[in-house]
Formats: sequence, C-alpha cells, structure tokens
Amino acid sequence: MIVLALLLTALLFGGTILYAFGFAAFVFTALPAETAGPLIRRAFPHFYLFVLTVSAAAAVFAASGDRSSALVLGAIALTTFVARQVIMPAVNAATDAGASGRFKALHSLSVAITLAHIAGAGIVIVRLATLI
Repeated sequence: MIVLALLLTALLFGGTILYAFGFAAFVFTALPAETAGPLIRRAFPHFYLFVLTVSAAAAVFAASGDRSSALVLGAIALTTFVARQVIMPAVNAATDAGASGRFKALHSLSVAITLAHIAGAGIVIVRLATLI
C-alpha cells in the first residue's frame, strides 16, 4: 500500500509541477492572451479533478502506513475541492467583470494553494520513501 501511495504522490507532485509551470506557462507564451485565457479556463477544472482524485487515492493508500502523510494528502484533496468549486469560479467572475484587483488577489491565492500542494506532496514523497 505504501508503494502505491508513493507512486501516486509522485504522480501528483510531477503532474502539478508540469501543469503549473509547464503547460500553463507555455499556453500563455505560445498563444495570444484572448485565446490563452479561455483555453486555461477550460483546462483548470480538469487539472483540479486530477489533483483531487490522485491526492485522495494516495491518502487512502498512505493511511495504513503513515497517518501524517495521509492527512497531508487529504488536506490537498480538500483544498483542491475548495479551489475548484469556490476560488476558480470567483477568479472567472472577477475576470469577466474586469475586476483586476480582485482577480489578482484570488489568482494569488490559487497560486499559493498550488505551491502548498507541491510542497506537501514533496514532503510526503520523502516521508513515504523512508518507509520502503
């Protein structure tokens, strides 16, 4: 079970980094803003589902061997749900309303959550690797 938790957490860690620093950055440099924005808006719900599903599954597998790792992964799943269902719609609404200050604050919050997810997944990888 710990090996599955470790593999899923590594997938979460790598996938989140690839999406946040690879895909999203690439889209905004490769496409005009009026095309990139709607594309990212359509992609983010799928990204959040990936993070939610993988972190929840990893939490289940980690629970039998390391409750602290399971709690971190569960917190990632929970905060991803909030980001997807609450923060992302608010970011989109701020964009649509032209409320740049609100957009910047909400976007900064979503970036901070994603960075916390990356850090949490990295910590869990190290913890779980010591159990194998």
